[in-house]
Amino acid sequence: MAASSSSSTASRAVRTPTYALEQELAGQGATRVAGIDEVGRGAWAGPVVVCAAVTDGSPPPEGLTDSKKLTPKRRTAMAELLRPWVVDHAFGAAEPAEIDEVGMTEALRRCAVRALEGLRDRSDVVILDGKHDYLGAPWPVRTQVQADLDCVTVAAASVLAKVHRDTYMAGLDADYPGYGFATAAGYPSPAHRSTLAEHGPTPHHRMSWSYLDKLPKWRHLRRPWPNRDAQIPLL
Repeated sequence: MAASSSSSTASRAVRTPTYALEQELAGQGATRVAGIDEVGRGAWAGPVVVCAAVTDGSPPPEGLTDSKKLTPKRRTAMAELLRPWVVDHAFGAAEPAEIDEVGMTEALRRCAVRALEGLRDRSDVVILDGKHDYLGAPWPVRTQVQADLDCVTVAAASVLAKVHRDTYMAGLDADYPGYGFATAAGYPSPAHRSTLAEHGPTPHHRMSWSYLDKLPKWRHLRRPWPNRDAQIPLL
């Protein structure tokens, strides 16, 4: 029994992305497949970022997986390997003011369009991580739950997006000390929460988010959430 359990654990530990979905789409006529993934959706500060990546079907750098499965050091090293390896990649971003204006669903769509339009050539089909197509027409989309774990192109996009956004957020740390931007990238870490409660939001905070309701000194700054009825669940 113990040996079986150990084998099962090892099997889960070595789960790596493959080209299975990309090959399925190629069999349906797609010659250029882009994988896209986002980062920053749940942060309180900073942009939401989408990366679109295209590969040539060659073996990826060893150890590639969903960015959340990698340590910061390993993510940075992996991104260095991915940049010259991918055939093409591009980023799209929406800053907090835009998120506050249009809502997260529309902001994600705009980011994805910006990333895809930043590629050198138009993709025949887009693999989107998750089960909700927030991109929509005219882009042909294939949604896939846990695509960042299972699909090479999406895994590559997830790492590139995460390192790109983390680097940007770390650059804000010197101007806004105490919020932990260099370590938590705008997510609600303990340091971020305490500094926010004392000193209030920065120009990089999302002002329509409900965290402000729990800050007596700053809740009056909260903007109404836009198009609430139009938002779709993204998780």
